[in-house]
Amino acid sequence: MTLKIAVPNKGSLAESSVLMLREAGYRQRTDLRDLVFIDPENDVEFYYLRPRDIAVYVGSGELEAGITGRDLLIDSGAAASEILPLDFGKSTFRFAAPVAQNVKESELEGKRIATAYPGLLAEYLERKKVKAEIVRLDGAVESSIRLGVADVIADVVSTGGTLRAAGLGIFGDVLLQSEAILITRNGYSQTAAIDTLVRRLNGVVIARQYVLVDYDVKTVDLERACALTPGIESPTISPLQKSEWSAVRAMVKRSDINRIMDELWSVGARGILVTDIHACRL
Repeated sequence: MTLKIAVPNKGSLAESSVLMLREAGYRQRTDLRDLVFIDPENDVEFYYLRPRDIAVYVGSGELEAGITGRDLLIDSGAAASEILPLDFGKSTFRFAAPVAQNVKESELEGKRIATAYPGLLAEYLERKKVKAEIVRLDGAVESSIRLGVADVIADVVSTGGTLRAAGLGIFGDVLLQSEAILITRNGYSQTAAIDTLVRRLNGVVIARQYVLVDYDVKTVDLERACALTPGIESPTISPLQKSEWSAVRAMVKRSDINRIMDELWSVGARGILVTDIHACRL
């Protein structure tokens, strides 16, 4: 049976979702006006939808899987579940108010809170046992306080630049850590096609997080060097023509690689090379 997958058609998640699917071996549309694209080689149909609608379509069973934001999934209340975080489109859901007012989260009781995520906010307020009025807006909630329809806002924040430009400051705890996620319908029995999709996307996530490091090191220093590069299971070690030297290969966190290269050099490693990983299966 053909696997039907929802992909964001616009917004911050759209381009990155398409790129990840391409890296995972799936063909994607070249004309942005196409609402449906068929990948016959992988027996997949892609449906390009509004990010806010994806969880609803997947939860209803019309589509088997989709890429959306964790914030949008929770806010929708749809019968769908996260099955894989995709490590892009990261943001936080936060409260904000005029900086001069120095509002605290303990003062939210009775306040008017404007948001484009009423479901997510209602769930949080209920969990915290706070009674406040939720003012539902479709966007540009940072203007709601200045225009007199709200006292506080709750919104998704990436860099915070838009809030600062509006004279607003973030306060209180992080309500939600969001990112792009792969979702399926609640109770959906995972098929071979879904398994393949998850495995491929997870392979891209890991490949982006790691690099391969190769280096030569004297055998007497091998244990100290390998302690710095333990790899996933263990490093690959090969003898060199010079009997007192060994070659080592291991996967290393991309974020740590420069520090590890410095430390490898300090313990005597030489010929240190770093290579990108385009895909993997672990």
